[in-house]
Amino acid sequence: MLEILTSDAIPLRHGFFTRKGGASSGIFQGLNCGPGSTDLSGAVLINRNRVADSLGLSHTALVSLHQIHSATVVTLTAPPTDRLQADGMVTATPGVGLGILTADCQPVLFADPMAQVIGAAHAGWRGAKGGVLEATVDAMEALGAKRENIIAVIGPTISQPSYEVGPEFFETFTDDDPASARFFIHGTGSRYLFDLPAYGLHRLRQAGVGLAEWTRHCTYRDPDRFYSFRRTTHAGEADYGRLISVIRL
Repeated sequence: MLEILTSDAIPLRHGFFTRKGGASSGIFQGLNCGPGSTDLSGAVLINRNRVADSLGLSHTALVSLHQIHSATVVTLTAPPTDRLQADGMVTATPGVGLGILTADCQPVLFADPMAQVIGAAHAGWRGAKGGVLEATVDAMEALGAKRENIIAVIGPTISQPSYEVGPEFFETFTDDDPASARFFIHGTGSRYLFDLPAYGLHRLRQAGVGLAEWTRHCTYRDPDRFYSFRRTTHAGEADYGRLISVIRL
């Protein structure tokens, strides 16, 4: 059985999928939807088809990107034939599923129900700092959305208690904007703990969206439900699965 997390704030079909209910095995056990992983391609395809079926999408209409931690956003009128290099997507076309792959980074689903425009973004710290969230809102506006009507929901992501970083990471943010210090607390020694979802919510609210919220699920702390790049790294495993979050009209 698939486990699909949803937000009451989004009145359109969507889901933040956990790792439950998939065909992958071993270190990828569950619903690994990442074609960039070293998992068996057949298992990944089965998993992605199960996701598409659960949202009433044709298998070819579930779109995901070759994500590069950028602020690049593409506008889709139909499913592309190749995986595009970008970190955000928007569409006003019914029947296209916008899928974001993550394993600690923020999956963000956007909707303007009045204009019938949707978006999705992959927002790790680089993408969020670089402006991918604002770029997604801008691209939705170009399709007729109004930012004050846009709902943005951050799905399962790494939470502050599990996101330890070094002083150089702290300085990367505070050198550009000293007020960014509010998203850090002191950890062990010279280390800090970074609040990625709080930073994402701040950027969304500064962009003027009508509603921004986080589902409050931590990928690192719940291995039964979520994949985590950082947890895999700490465990010395060779690879990791990718969660998928999808929205459609």
